[in-house]
Amino acid sequence: MIIGAGAVGGTIGVRLGEAGRDVTLVARGAHLEAIRDRGLTLRSPDGTVTWRGPATDGPPAEPLPADAVLMLTVKSQDTDAALATWVDAPVEGGGTAGERLPLALAQNGVANERAALRLFARVHPVCVWLPATHLEPGVVVANGYPHPGMLHLGRYPSGSDDTSRAVAADLTAAGFVAPVRDDVMRWKYGKLLGNLGNGLQALFGRDVPEGLTERVRAEGVAALAAAGIAHTSPEEEAAERGDQVRHRPVDGEERAGGSTWQSLARGAGSAETDHLNGEIVLLGRLYGVPTPANAAVQLAVRRAVRERIPAGGFPLAGLERLIG
Repeated sequence: MIIGAGAVGGTIGVRLGEAGRDVTLVARGAHLEAIRDRGLTLRSPDGTVTWRGPATDGPPAEPLPADAVLMLTVKSQDTDAALATWVDAPVEGGGTAGERLPLALAQNGVANERAALRLFARVHPVCVWLPATHLEPGVVVANGYPHPGMLHLGRYPSGSDDTSRAVAADLTAAGFVAPVRDDVMRWKYGKLLGNLGNGLQALFGRDVPEGLTERVRAEGVAALAAAGIAHTSPEEEAAERGDQVRHRPVDGEERAGGSTWQSLARGAGSAETDHLNGEIVLLGRLYGVPTPANAAVQLAVRRAVRERIPAGGFPLAGLERLIG
């Protein structure tokens, strides 16, 4: 069950379906209607495929299969609602999804796992490196090549198990690079540092001043150090990826922007910045580390969402005033 069939979830779902796995996509609104009417189209450097299969907006009326895996791919600001929707879904043979089924969290940010563990007994973090875009109902564009993405899996709070390995095997069969890691959260914290620039890209497009990107990351590194939280380095991540997941144009077009940029471009009405830059601001406040640049990005993105400022259209001077 792919809960959130957008850029990441749609790519994973279609690839798993093409590999012969039993997939149900969960979506909403015009995107769900498009999937039901004409399938989910995945455009990639290798060509275009359209997946046609079951799609829904929530748990089915009948009990979930006892061997089902739930994969949560919604943005972090939608996590609590999704968890509440699925936790008490009945499972064949008795019990609920929260009691019995594994929940894999293929999401940016690091707060989702703790929230999930309050409700689900079996939580599996996934560190997502998967360049994809969802702007049009019924269509996802995935730019990763030669593999569509790299998905590190493990168990929360640490370790791994047979479910981690079984899901990784399915993802590998679907064309992904899927390492199983006992320290998967260390990789997710490293990814968090990289994602601190997402809000800047959403605000300014491709013209982000280099100094701002460096500043939000430096604040993040300092906050994680003060909290004693381990994370991967850019060098370690680059060595892990190698040439396995590169960005390639699709139908002659480069990827327009990352996940936060896409939220503004679609006018989604919310963005994940409070769970990315906001995580660093939270740690900074807990451990006495100043994080003015990350706090300013939070404020600016919320303003852009509220005032419908288009992706890339925020004034640089406005952010500089917020930083102070």
